[in-house]
Amino acid sequence: MEQISGPPAKSGTIFYQTPRSHPWRPTMGYEAVEVTPLHEQPITNQLVASSYSPSIMCSDPVTFPNLVTGFERNPQHAARSALYTRYTPNEWTTSNVSTYADADKNRNYSEKVRSEAVRLMRETDEKTSQGQRDAARRLGERITDITFWRNELTTELEKLIAESAQLTDSKRNVQKSLQDLEPPLHIAQECLYHRESRKGIELVHDHVEKSLLVEVDNLRSCQEKLSQLLAKITRQLADCRAAQHSLEDDISHKESALGIDSICHQLNNYSRGINYYGGIEKYDPTVSTPGTWSGSSSTRINNSHSERSKSCQLRSDADSLINAVATSVWDCWSNTNNAFNNRASEMLEAKSKMQLHLHKTQQEIFDVEKHIELLRKAINDKSNPMKVAHTRLEARAHRPGIEMCRDNAHLRLVEEVCTIQDSIATLHRKLQEAEAQHQQLLRTKSQLESNLKQKVDALFIDREKCMGLRRSFPVNNTIKY
Repeated sequence: MEQISGPPAKSGTIFYQTPRSHPWRPTMGYEAVEVTPLHEQPITNQLVASSYSPSIMCSDPVTFPNLVTGFERNPQHAARSALYTRYTPNEWTTSNVSTYADADKNRNYSEKVRSEAVRLMRETDEKTSQGQRDAARRLGERITDITFWRNELTTELEKLIAESAQLTDSKRNVQKSLQDLEPPLHIAQECLYHRESRKGIELVHDHVEKSLLVEVDNLRSCQEKLSQLLAKITRQLADCRAAQHSLEDDISHKESALGIDSICHQLNNYSRGINYYGGIEKYDPTVSTPGTWSGSSSTRINNSHSERSKSCQLRSDADSLINAVATSVWDCWSNTNNAFNNRASEMLEAKSKMQLHLHKTQQEIFDVEKHIELLRKAINDKSNPMKVAHTRLEARAHRPGIEMCRDNAHLRLVEEVCTIQDSIATLHRKLQEAEAQHQQLLRTKSQLESNLKQKVDALFIDREKCMGLRRSFPVNNTIKY
């Protein structure tokens, strides 16, 4: 609130001089109103007649003396008053001439004022019309500018919405690819778990296991890359949505401004709804200039274009990464399957050789058993000759006297007994060796059978369990291979 005019307003010990006479009057929203005083009316006897006097007054109303009434009261005073209140003829004539001159002067001045007023009215009408036409032209230019930027913003908004839709499709493809990597990873881990159940020497760190570990590492690496790309796409979609909101907000504001300016452009002197708004020309609600206004829209369009470029690059990266992941996963899958096939062939060959050796070992065990029986029979066959020799020696020990001669027969019998004993000892050693070898052959047979069973189990794990899971590539058409 601002003081309009009047004496300075005192606030504490400080005086403030204001150009307004009324300190309570606000600056805006009010118009100056000229107060016209009433016409002066002389007080006459009629205004103080008895009919206008209050009923409680007990005295007569006051009357002013004139020439007639004064003569009745005081003739001298009335004569003196008449003498002093009368004019001379010269004065009367001079007054008339002066009145005529004043009337001519006033008429001339009035005619001049009227001519100047007509000229001023024509000038103000022309100036007002010209200003109204210029304002309408400027409004038309403003409408053209707003329409241009609105169309530019609308076109950019449509492109941004289409790009966001394509980026959303790419996001779905990345999510689908990320989900499609779960089955191969699960299968590879299952294969590793199944192969852990191998026994003995078959629990080997072979090329199949290396391929499975490489495949698991590759799948996890691909999942990490796809997850990072998915996070980037999510952030980019949020940025695109922010740019879209900015464009939509600017378009909405321009639509409102375009409607207001169109209505203003169509207003004329005979339109309905026009009115006075005191002090509106002093109110400045603007927050921008034409440069900053167009610069704001241009900045939003450039920001949207930048987001569209980033989105397009992300879509290209997503397609490239999906194809690279598909190729990498398929290569690891194929390498692992080939390793499984090669390992199965090696185990089949080893199994065949193991079965051949087992058959030969069984045949050798059979031959050794027969040989042991022959050795035992040979040892048993030496008993009778030993008995004969012992009997002969025992019988010859009963010869009488000098007949107990160490003759050749006695020497030969002793030699025969020693020879038979040596033969029996040699046969026993051979029998022990044969029995030991028989036990070794049995252990070999058991080992071969155990190894054969382990190979059969390992072959079953690789061919039936693992390759049964890996017969088909568990990825649909999202990943092209």
